[in-house]
Amino acid sequence: MSVSVRVPPPFSGWSLSLYPGAGEAGGCFIAAGERRHSVGVKGAAADPERAAHEAGRRAKSRLRRYCAHNRLNRLGTLTYGPPRCTDPRELRVHVASFFRQLRAVRGKPFPYVWVPEVHKDGVHFHVHFAVGSFIPRGQIDTAWGRGWVHIKQLNDLPVGSGAMAESRVAANYLSKYVSKSFLDTGNGVIRPPGLHRFDVAQGFKPSVVKVPGTSRDEVIEHASGAMGGRPARLWTSDEVDDWKAPPALWLQWDGR
Repeated sequence: MSVSVRVPPPFSGWSLSLYPGAGEAGGCFIAAGERRHSVGVKGAAADPERAAHEAGRRAKSRLRRYCAHNRLNRLGTLTYGPPRCTDPRELRVHVASFFRQLRAVRGKPFPYVWVPEVHKDGVHFHVHFAVGSFIPRGQIDTAWGRGWVHIKQLNDLPVGSGAMAESRVAANYLSKYVSKSFLDTGNGVIRPPGLHRFDVAQGFKPSVVKVPGTSRDEVIEHASGAMGGRPARLWTSDEVDDWKAPPALWLQWDGR
C-alpha cells in the first residue's frame, strides 16, 4: 500500500517574532528556499569590528526584552570595599551568592539582570543590576556584605510612563556596559572565554509568538491585533540607504 504525503511548498514571506510581555517585535522577509541561521551576519567573521557590533546589538536586544517583560525598573550598584575584586570569575561567585541570599530572604525566585563593569583603573570590578520590585535596603546590604550598595527606582520619567518605560530606561543604562564588554577584545578583563557578558534569573524568559505573513503590512496588522493597537514606534530597513540584508522590520508598543 502506498501512502501519499503532501509536502508544503517552500515558505516565502515575512516572519515576525512578537514578544507580547516586552511590547516588542522584530523580523524580516524570507525568500522561498532560504535557510535561516542565527550565527551572525554574513561576512561578519571577516570583519571583527562588524561582528562585535552585531553581537552587541543582539545582546542588547535580549537584555531590553528581558527587562521590559519583567518590568525591571529599579537600578542598583554593588561596589567592593577592601579587598576589592580583580578576578571576573570570583566576581561571578560573589554575585551568585548575593542573589541566592536575596532569594532565600524573599522566599521565592524573582527576575533580575546584572552586568559587570571594570573601574577606570582597568583592574577592579563593580556590578550594576536591575530588579522589578521593592527590596528593603537592609536586605540588600546584608546579602552583599562586601562593600557598598546603591539602588533607586527610575520614577523620574514623564507622568504616565509606567513600569515598562522605566524598565526600558534601565535596560538602556545596563546596555552601555554590555557594549563595553564587546570592545574588551585585548585581554579579556571583563569576560574571559566561557563567561556571559550579562546574567539573568532563570525562569523569567520573555515568551515569543511567531507571526507569519505574505507582506509587511500583514504581519504589522496581525501583531497590532495581538497587542490591541498599533505600535508606538516602527522601524523598517527602508530607512537605511545601504541595507544589504533581507528587508527587516522592528516594532515597539508602550505599556504599563
